[in-house]
Amino acid sequence: MKPQHFLVAIAIAILFFLFELFSPFLKAIFVALLLTVATNSLDSFVTIRVKSRTISAFIMTIMLAVIFFVPVMYCIFSFANYLNQLDQQAIMQNYGKIENWVMNIPQEFEFFKQQLTLILEKINIAESIKNILSIGAYLGKNSASFMIDMFMILIFYFFFTLYGTNLSHYIKDILPLKKEDSNTLFYESSNVMSIVLYSILVTAIFEGLLFGFFISAYDYNGFLLGVLYGFASLVPVVGGLIMWLPIALYELYLGDFYDAIVIVAYSIIVISIIADTFIKPIIIRYINQKVVKTPTKINELLIFFSIVAGLSTFGFWGMIIGPAMVTFFISIVQLLKKYSNDMI
Repeated sequence: MKPQHFLVAIAIAILFFLFELFSPFLKAIFVALLLTVATNSLDSFVTIRVKSRTISAFIMTIMLAVIFFVPVMYCIFSFANYLNQLDQQAIMQNYGKIENWVMNIPQEFEFFKQQLTLILEKINIAESIKNILSIGAYLGKNSASFMIDMFMILIFYFFFTLYGTNLSHYIKDILPLKKEDSNTLFYESSNVMSIVLYSILVTAIFEGLLFGFFISAYDYNGFLLGVLYGFASLVPVVGGLIMWLPIALYELYLGDFYDAIVIVAYSIIVISIIADTFIKPIIIRYINQKVVKTPTKINELLIFFSIVAGLSTFGFWGMIIGPAMVTFFISIVQLLKKYSNDMI
């Protein structure tokens, strides 16, 4: 047996035991690694400014926690607390009021009255309350596990960011590729994943802030609804509609016709048209030019389907894993295209 074959056999055996050893943390490690790759350009930008890799890694970890994890945990605890304190009798009474309201809709809106009636007939209020309570119990039961996962992701992210340069150099050295090809693969993956992550964050934060500050003027929880609007904005075409339509209908139910019209008009004109169509691309373009060295354009529909597929396959963290896997595959395809052009 050749020495290299012996070493490969030992390495495979050790990798198996390492997999068993770190299996409880593999998802956290993988997500942290993907986030490190995606934020590599921003980390380099911060490191140049603060002139310390340790301080830069600490700043990046705090930013990640504040921008991404804190709002998510706030939503989870808010929903769990709200659902666990749910008044079932009040829900039944409100459902009866809604039925009466639909029945009293003027004949001029007969079409909408029929559609709403069909929807109400399909709702089993007792079963719906049971499902809502089960969701509250599920959130309360799994919130601790979710917090542990996020804490581990932040820890791994900090060390990956701190030692990212050394790790990337080591991995590139052991890859069976030319140095320039290894650099191309790393830079392409980092650039594409950065564009995806920055696009998601800019969309969620910018539109969430616009909606949250506005809706708080109507005595709603602006922070909670702003965070939810941020997540909803990731869905193409109907994203914001998921949030502002139920609120507008609720205002109509309360008899506040003017407030409902203002909420709809603001959401469509200010957020959907002005912010999403004109301002958001300018912000993303600015980030690309200042932070990402080589901006890359990715189809928004592809991002959407990768997020949906990731969520359905890997759960919550699939929102990160799905786009990362797709963009990494795109980077490999682009590198293969480069090889094909070089061979011609």
